[in-house]
Amino acid sequence: MDSTLENGAYSPKNVFILSGQSNMAGRGGVEKHHWDGIVPIECSPDASRIFRLSAHLHYEVAREPLHRDIDTKKTCGVGPGMSFANAVKDRVGALGLVPCAVGGTAIKEWARGEHLYENMVKRARAAMHRGGEIKALLWYQGESDAVSQHCAETYKANMEKLIHNVRADLHLPSLPIIQVAIASGDERCIEKIREAQKAIDLPNVVCVDAMGLQLEGDNLHLTTEAQVKLGQMLADAYLTHFAPQ
Repeated sequence: MDSTLENGAYSPKNVFILSGQSNMAGRGGVEKHHWDGIVPIECSPDASRIFRLSAHLHYEVAREPLHRDIDTKKTCGVGPGMSFANAVKDRVGALGLVPCAVGGTAIKEWARGEHLYENMVKRARAAMHRGGEIKALLWYQGESDAVSQHCAETYKANMEKLIHNVRADLHLPSLPIIQVAIASGDERCIEKIREAQKAIDLPNVVCVDAMGLQLEGDNLHLTTEAQVKLGQMLADAYLTHFAPQ
């Protein structure tokens, strides 16, 4: 089934935005710019229930790598999105994933008016255009802000501004946000970033902690197995805090 928003043939009602940097885009199974192609059963496609909004705003059956036409300057592998989708589909029904993450990006690049932010909002609006409802924004970013004291000190305010802006621009004042506390990054400021992420105290914002999940040999990116686990953690957070009972 390969249908598009334009022809209106199919548009999933339940929509989830995937955004942030490389660990959301997915580097599981990637080594030396090559993805090993291994897809765990937890990340298997489901042609009747899990769809993906392509870079051209067409819905298609979702399969790994979810960000292949979004994070185009790097090699994408397994991320948390498919594991998440498979873990929530029995509760929420057919769903659409809207991949927006781009590797190596700092929080300032996601400010309103910047290309990454505006593209994310454009893609979310496209998914809403035919009746899709944004159920949550899944956000995994911060490694690129662990490189300096200034970035770390301003991270909390910048993340809170991002949450405010995306809710305002999508006219969804209570949009659930599930953010991931980073598991890797520059040792100088990683703990400051993690503290900032866990200190955000806004309605309908929850945090899952990736610390301790297995990393690839680069000590930066989550392995395929870790991404499967993270997807399930994100699903647990969504089902516990936000899904209809």
